[in-house]
Amino acid sequence: MSSEVSRAEICAVACADTWRDAGEALASPFGAIPALGARLARLTTAPDLLLTDGEAVLLADTPALGQETRDVTAEGWMPYRQVLDLLAGGRRQVMMGATQIDRYGNQNISRIGPWDRPKVQLIGARGAPGNSVNHVTNYWVPGHGKRIFVESVDLVCGVGHDRAVGSAGRFHDVQVVVTNLGVLDFAGPGATMRLRSVHPGVTVEQVQDSTGFELDTGSVDETRLPSAAELELIRTVLDPDGLRYQEIPA
Repeated sequence: MSSEVSRAEICAVACADTWRDAGEALASPFGAIPALGARLARLTTAPDLLLTDGEAVLLADTPALGQETRDVTAEGWMPYRQVLDLLAGGRRQVMMGATQIDRYGNQNISRIGPWDRPKVQLIGARGAPGNSVNHVTNYWVPGHGKRIFVESVDLVCGVGHDRAVGSAGRFHDVQVVVTNLGVLDFAGPGATMRLRSVHPGVTVEQVQDSTGFELDTGSVDETRLPSAAELELIRTVLDPDGLRYQEIPA
């Protein structure tokens, strides 16, 4: 096994850390790296994490990325009404993508441009508004750049900290954004985005230059490297075919 750690592996571990000690919660990862992170968390720091086949079957095993789930032991059936019960009870933890995201964590996956004449029509708000209510929400951005990290999103899908005010604020828990350059949270002034860590080989200036608004960079660490045990799991158990490199090339 190579001792050189790839950026994709660092990102997978950073995603896994968002599920650390999650308990008996349903993991909803969007993207190959978050899916790898959820599986890694289940085998290391979050053994009670619930994984599904993407539809209604709860998985007893922790399959590799790309593995047919019909070959995996099922431990339960979760019809749609039970998914809603989990959501209402706050026992789900999601990692969504973002076409745009602003300093407060407002996320857009619906359209680019004005309402009456959009430049690009995307997938729609989907479940993003509900995803950012009553359970932990994190984001994954594989291509950190100014077109994604914008001063103001064109449409709010996932709700940010500036809009989660009053009594509704008690049910809002948007925590971190993991990107190909670093990890950001919302511990900046007024719950704005702060650069928590940069990945090895990335500078604070590089992240700031790739962001369309000023970040809080007062205290920036280096993102941790995977342990030897985590690398072994990633390379030989969870992603032996290297699907992680489709999102973050080696």
